[in-house]
Amino acid sequence: MRLKKRLVSLCLNVLAWILSLIVLIPFAVIVLNSFKSDAEAKVLKLTLPETFIFENYKIVYEQGHLGSSFFNSLLHAGASSLLLVFVVAFSAFTLSRNHSRWSKFLYFFLILGITLPLNYIPLMEVMKTLGMINSHVGMVLLYTAMGIPISLFITFAFVSNIPRELDEAAIMDGCNGIKLFLKVIVPLLTSVLVTVFVLNFLSVWNEFTAPLYMLNTVEMWPMTLAVYNFFGQFSAQWNLVSADIVLTSLPVLIVFLIGQKYIVGGLTSGAVKG
Repeated sequence: MRLKKRLVSLCLNVLAWILSLIVLIPFAVIVLNSFKSDAEAKVLKLTLPETFIFENYKIVYEQGHLGSSFFNSLLHAGASSLLLVFVVAFSAFTLSRNHSRWSKFLYFFLILGITLPLNYIPLMEVMKTLGMINSHVGMVLLYTAMGIPISLFITFAFVSNIPRELDEAAIMDGCNGIKLFLKVIVPLLTSVLVTVFVLNFLSVWNEFTAPLYMLNTVEMWPMTLAVYNFFGQFSAQWNLVSADIVLTSLPVLIVFLIGQKYIVGGLTSGAVKG
């Protein structure tokens, strides 16, 4: 039995390494090409450049207008993710602790958005009526609304598993509803709230269709539209395109790695407490 378990574990580890290489090798090629000359980058090989050309990143930053685009993407992704975490945490706690028919109806009505496609034509009319076309506030609220269904579905399941005895004990100790939520419930939801933040941040950062419809000036463009425009101008220069992709991917990787640390830490501490 021990030998069988070791063989299964070894096979799973080998499979994990193979899948990791499938993902990492193309990214390594992009990173190396970002430091190569135009002629070297066209080959698209996993080899070190003859000379590391850091000038590629300067050209990309200046000609690709990545400064304003980076700020726009960071504002949209960060603000909408924080707002989403706040809204979803309160909603999940309220809906899970209230067993009335209206609460169940509202919960299922909200998570129904997971399966329904987003129609941009009437959405543009609504945004135009509210005066939110081509505005940061409009994009933040739009992204927050788009993330509510799946985020509420995930958070609701976690809140429902928290024993009600904790609520009763906190109330007996003098906590009101707000203190109960902030001091008892939220610390137990750290891992799931970080998960919601990371998932929404990645989704918003990579969103292309919504800003294409809702933003009509270059100054308001996020990174996705800037990369699309840059790729159209410099599609033949793979060294510059690779540098652009690296600069676009770095914030996502950083947020994912930091979020993963907190998620694993939250799950581990929860398991120890349990």
